[in-house]
Amino acid sequence: MFMNKIEKITLGISGLTALGIGGMITLAPHTFYASYGITLRENPSLLSELRAPGAGLTALGVLMLLGIWRSALAQLAVAATLIVFLAFPAGRFIGLVVDGMPSSGIIAALILEVSIAALCLFAFRKRLSGN
Repeated sequence: MFMNKIEKITLGISGLTALGIGGMITLAPHTFYASYGITLRENPSLLSELRAPGAGLTALGVLMLLGIWRSALAQLAVAATLIVFLAFPAGRFIGLVVDGMPSSGIIAALILEVSIAALCLFAFRKRLSGN
């Protein structure tokens, strides 16, 4: 699958973001969540529940990055990018409606996620329209 420059840049931004966030959640959840003003306790069950999707996000970030260089993975990488960066802000918007206003750190994350989602929709618009 041929990818143009903007698509590759979008996969790079998305992949590095997912890899970085997922890696931090997996390897240093206390530090990551403290940056949002959330204090985690030493609860093995809670930490396991946080690390598991963190590892999934890390793996998806790797897939996004591999899609830049391996054409056989490009279509899957694009799908993963769209799923991650459309689902995360959707979940946060649901949280805003159901739970109320979160911390400023979470709002900053929402802004970043919406920005990446907009970039994805722009970069992959031809693929999404079937052209």
